[in-house]
Amino acid sequence: MHTLGMRPQRQSDYRRFSPAMPIVIDNGGHNLRMGWAGESDPRVTFRNLVYRPRHKATGETVTIVGDHDPALLKYFDCTRTSYRSPFENNVVYQFEFMEYVLDYGFERLGTEDSHVDHPVLMTECICNPISSRGKMAELLFETYGVPSLAFGADAAFSYNFNLLQGICKEDGLAICSGFSTSHVFPFLKGEPVLEACCRTNVGGYHVTDYLKQLLSLNYPYHNSSITWEKAEVLKLEHCYVADDYASELQLFQKGEKEAEEKKRYWQLPWVPPSQEEVPSEEELARKAALKEKQGQRLRDMAATKKFIRISDLESQLHGLEDLLQQLDEMDETDMFSILSNTNYNSRHEVESAVHRLTQSLRKAKGEPSESEEKADASLSEKYPLINIADNLLTPEQLKEKKKQIFLKTTSEGRLRAKQKRFEEELLREKQNQQDEEKRLENPELYLEQTRTKYRELSERVEQRKRLKTNGSHTNGNNNSSGGVGRGERLNAAQKERMRLLTTAAYDRGKGEDTFGARDEDWQLYKLMSRDNDDDDDSCEEDEAELARVTTRLQEIDPSFVPKFDVGSTQGTFELPRLRPLSVEDFRISLGVERFRCPEILFQPNMIGIDQAGLDEMVGVSLRRLAMDDETKEKMCTSILLLGGSCLFPGLESRLEAGIRKIRPYLSPLKVVRALDPVLDAWRGAATYASSPHFSTQTFSIQDYYEKGESGLKQYQIKYTL
Repeated sequence: MHTLGMRPQRQSDYRRFSPAMPIVIDNGGHNLRMGWAGESDPRVTFRNLVYRPRHKATGETVTIVGDHDPALLKYFDCTRTSYRSPFENNVVYQFEFMEYVLDYGFERLGTEDSHVDHPVLMTECICNPISSRGKMAELLFETYGVPSLAFGADAAFSYNFNLLQGICKEDGLAICSGFSTSHVFPFLKGEPVLEACCRTNVGGYHVTDYLKQLLSLNYPYHNSSITWEKAEVLKLEHCYVADDYASELQLFQKGEKEAEEKKRYWQLPWVPPSQEEVPSEEELARKAALKEKQGQRLRDMAATKKFIRISDLESQLHGLEDLLQQLDEMDETDMFSILSNTNYNSRHEVESAVHRLTQSLRKAKGEPSESEEKADASLSEKYPLINIADNLLTPEQLKEKKKQIFLKTTSEGRLRAKQKRFEEELLREKQNQQDEEKRLENPELYLEQTRTKYRELSERVEQRKRLKTNGSHTNGNNNSSGGVGRGERLNAAQKERMRLLTTAAYDRGKGEDTFGARDEDWQLYKLMSRDNDDDDDSCEEDEAELARVTTRLQEIDPSFVPKFDVGSTQGTFELPRLRPLSVEDFRISLGVERFRCPEILFQPNMIGIDQAGLDEMVGVSLRRLAMDDETKEKMCTSILLLGGSCLFPGLESRLEAGIRKIRPYLSPLKVVRALDPVLDAWRGAATYASSPHFSTQTFSIQDYYEKGESGLKQYQIKYTL
């Protein structure tokens, strides 16, 4: 096992303690504390977690136990794993991870070879299942060789420790709100009454997780900074319990000055952007002249490259034409001797090369590669069956003729599309050349005319799209275009086709269906099936021209920003005007989150847990006690708060107010907090283990081998020695 990170210091005095000195382990859901009986503080404290990432270089799996150093995690792949806890609702169920944790704890305490020759006192939750206790005993006895073992509830040890300090009385109630669960159980003469215990699966973990969710929803762009560990720190520093949740919430809703004073802020790192100076007119003119000079240089380089390309092609073409002329003047015997000195094997290859060079030269000069007559002639020669009548062909030839018709149609369409693209490119180049000449004559006038043309085209295209989606008329009630019907969104041509279609349908419904018997019906069919044609064609032309003008403006005007995407099918939209980020954008505010998150201890239904809150649990626990009212009232005079979640400010007064509603009118009531709600459980267990009578409360390894799990089921320590 590899253990990395910020590890507690390894103890060096393990051998100084006699084998009779017990080791005290407070096995909590959040932290594990380990030390020696009789001492005031634990020797080893770390998070009760296991983390198993892979090394990025070697791929080896490493095991990180407890707290870790984030600087070391840059060497590991942490995307395929997460924190794993041995606990589930305060009950140990993952003993594989529990073994990693105990290995780490005993190694930090100073043991060697994982052999522990000291008695062990381990805390557990109240009413811990026998199966979990049995597996824990098996792990300690079989793996570590512990001579004897004792189990006790952490809250009971904490209550008796505070009883010795005079904080609480022998008869009282303990409210223990821990990491993942909260318990309430009464004490009679220092011993817990287990049959009156009450538990809710809500604790500090749920408060932290709820705070993280609320902050992540409010500040999604800072989600990477709002980690679970940071939410835990914010919870401990800023959260509190409201005396009256509804009135406190209303205070923040109204935005009172008092609510503003209760807000807390978490400032994230922020580096102000550098202030760029606005360039002067001379600087802009200099940049424009430099850009024009660079553009002219590129155009000259392109023209030079084109001239060199044409010259090379012409020289190659002249060479091949001379070679063909030589081949025409000699016989076949001399022809092979001449061709052997070249890369060609026959006259046909030379002619093909001449043809290819001719086409390349025409393309370089911007001329069409072939005329339509030659293309038609070549297609006719390639597909000879097309012009032959069907009655003169065999069935196989008819199939071949259909195939040739399909291929010819496809080839002709491809040639027409290619020719159309070539013509459009020539037209675009010609327009750009004319625009460049106008710009050189008068740059300011040309820029103003181009901007005007851009605005006109933008408005025209935008209006067409608006007509297509919403319509441009009202429906008679002065409503906007968003509420018009389909008939009001149609243009004139579409309305005419709609009228003809309606008329034909009406005539058809009068009697026998005779549509198509007259020539007028087919004329009507042609009118109805006509495309949207002029309108759509003009719209496409405007969009293409708008795209060209937009590109032109982007080239000559650095300050130009297009209004919308021409090819977008979602309609027109304006680009958002982004403001520079300020320090307020990196400030996270904690307002209602400060008291809303701890409120789940009293209202677990806020996070979807249908269980009782802390104040209601006290009433449940008291009702389960089969005792007289005088004893119950006596218990309410000593209510002790335990656990890390009892550290929230305002928890005592809120619990006292909630319990007072449950108890009889003017009955005595007192709620106090433990000396140290977090460490008192370990200190109470260490004090208990230092008693000379502790050996009578242990479960030895001999008892384990003789009685097994049945002996652990009957095992129960006495907390008041």
